[in-house]
Amino acid sequence: MTPHPAFRWPVRVYWEDTDAGGIVFYANYLKFFERARTEWLRSLGVAQGSLKSERGGMFVVSETSVRYLAPARLDDELLVTAQLEASGRASLIIAQEARRGDALLAVGTIRIGWVDAATLRPGRIPDAILAVLNTEA
Repeated sequence: MTPHPAFRWPVRVYWEDTDAGGIVFYANYLKFFERARTEWLRSLGVAQGSLKSERGGMFVVSETSVRYLAPARLDDELLVTAQLEASGRASLIIAQEARRGDALLAVGTIRIGWVDAATLRPGRIPDAILAVLNTEA
């Protein structure tokens, strides 16, 4: 099966995103990745804000890995991607990138797991959500 193209989300670098050296503070790439992941899920009809009330559960980040390759700076326009790399019954691994034009700035993988919203205990991702995600993968 040919993988679908990665979901892309534009992000502009603001003053608040930079450190004293004028470059994007490393932890802010995780925020950029979060925005792209959230919008990717929303584009598939999986609105995280309603998962708790409609499904009784929610996704939480359980693991991250980021490799920084080049800096982004104030006012840069970035494209941040999200693409399903692997799915299981209880968690997903999302591959992500941040680019400025053709320049690859950061790459990462984020594991998100499904938990019961009331107890925060791990659970199984609802079949309907897995079906949507695996159709797009």
